[in-house]
Amino acid sequence: MTQRAPDDVAQALVRAHARLGAFAGRVAWYDEVGSTNDLVLALAAAGAEEGRVVAAGRQLNGRGRRGRAWASPAGAGVYASALLRPSTGALPLLTLAAGVALAEGIGSAAGLNTIVKWPNDLVVERGGRRLKLAGVLAEAGSASDESPHVVLGFGINVGVAAYPRDVAARATSIESELGRQADRGLVLAECLAALWCRYRDLEEGRSGVVLDAWRQRAEGTFGRRVEWDADAGVRSGVAVAVDESGALLVRSESGERRVISGEVRWV
Repeated sequence: MTQRAPDDVAQALVRAHARLGAFAGRVAWYDEVGSTNDLVLALAAAGAEEGRVVAAGRQLNGRGRRGRAWASPAGAGVYASALLRPSTGALPLLTLAAGVALAEGIGSAAGLNTIVKWPNDLVVERGGRRLKLAGVLAEAGSASDESPHVVLGFGINVGVAAYPRDVAARATSIESELGRQADRGLVLAECLAALWCRYRDLEEGRSGVVLDAWRQRAEGTFGRRVEWDADAGVRSGVAVAVDESGALLVRSESGERRVISGEVRWV
């Protein structure tokens, strides 16, 4: 059963209402859930309309790419999932568009600049290290649903929290970077507004605008070495660009390679 959203969240969503598009009035709040993505996947399979959002104060089974756990302690972050029913043309760049949107939303809400890292992370550079601030998880619907859908989940570290040791060593939060309190409700509202705007860019044929925005925010990641898992084993090279389809272009000893999926490690 949904709960009443905390005042900071409810008030921020009301103020942003005109910019939320299909998300306006469709944000359901839970104090605690297993996974926001799982709830929205179930809603989608039942035929829910585009724009449904589930947000939570805590996730017990939050996850990232490849089934990894996403630490989601109570009151420390923004954990949300949105239901989209994109056209075929919008699908390839949806995750990149979400990364741009989160970077823009965090910038608007907190004044913090972030770097997007292919394919789905937001990081902050500090002392020569890149610390993870947020992540995106896109999951497509099952074949049983009559209308194709994508559930776009995101987690943003807002407040200082006691993360597991392996997470704490490579993570940061908005408040840790700013040295002051951040408005969690405003972060959620601004990220949803930016997500709707960038989603409409894709749906209305402005994919080039989205790619340009992503490349500007990812510029510091190019020129770095990466490793990825291929059928023939682990490959490596230097990341040089992202092409028009959203694939990562890597310069290797055997020539330029397009990486479109799988695990990429920045080394």
